[in-house]
Amino acid sequence: MSTSLDSLIPLGWDPGWAKTLVATVHGADPGRVLQHHGVALVLALPDRTETVMLTIRLDPQPTVGDWVAVKNGEAVAVLPRRSLLRRRNAHGDGEQQLAANVDKVLLVCGLDRPVKDGRIQRGTAISRDAGAEPVVVLTKASRDSGEVVDPQRAADEVRAAHPGIDVIVTSVKEGIGIDELRSVIGNDTVTLLGESGAGKSSIVNALIGDDVAQTGDVREGDSKGRHTTTTRELHLLPGGGVLIDTPGIRAVGLVADNDGVAETFADVDEIASTCRFADCQHEGQPGCAVAAALADGSLLAERVDAWRRLDAETDATEPVTPRSSAPPRRSR
Repeated sequence: MSTSLDSLIPLGWDPGWAKTLVATVHGADPGRVLQHHGVALVLALPDRTETVMLTIRLDPQPTVGDWVAVKNGEAVAVLPRRSLLRRRNAHGDGEQQLAANVDKVLLVCGLDRPVKDGRIQRGTAISRDAGAEPVVVLTKASRDSGEVVDPQRAADEVRAAHPGIDVIVTSVKEGIGIDELRSVIGNDTVTLLGESGAGKSSIVNALIGDDVAQTGDVREGDSKGRHTTTTRELHLLPGGGVLIDTPGIRAVGLVADNDGVAETFADVDEIASTCRFADCQHEGQPGCAVAAALADGSLLAERVDAWRRLDAETDATEPVTPRSSAPPRRSR
């Protein structure tokens, strides 16, 4: 690897990206997108940060976290992504790119409000669709919303409801869980998803060690917060790793394929794969393994219902850019 590119290693540059760059555009410099301002990109380039105007139309459109090829002062190509976190547009059809080349997604939930299983399930599904690992981060462990909240009990309930997903309990004011979170991040690229007021900005500031993200007040009546992060931005973490900050998202609409849902509900999907008939709809058909598991208590009705809802949502959504070319999964 060229010595001049050493400054990009903490941002995730590696020999694999070097090969991809050479195969995509010969003689170009790499740059990672720190911010996207519509007509310009703020890029981390070798030994410098620079704003580069978008003078040509790139396909795909770049987003924060992308690696781009820069030649003669122009961004000329987006390097093929290793992952893309996306959601369905809140208004209308199509998808919204949230972050590229993400390794882990931190699903931030405040303990000053009810922890919503549906939100975690959707966040998990779009993380799996991107090829990223979801991690639930419970914030405000020292607070309560009128009743005493036991953070560890809340964490155990989340672990039971979402098997196989790491859960970290944090309180920024007391420094609880921040070192554990740094350890989980390591040298990976991570992003945060969570509704406004959940404590995302406080987590960002704690990880970076500076007040780079504005924190906002939360209404006491319903624990709702204002959007304090308004743009996506990539930050290099002092102890290693990269963090992509995103605005609070009130609704996470799926644009994932069925594989993302299957991985989110791996326990349900594994049982469903043993049904007598490959086209079992799990609605009273003979030999339905899901029905048998519901009857003997090895599957909970709430989890199966959530699996059905998200699977139906993905079936109703035409994928814009599928994660892979794998054959479609069995119809539910």
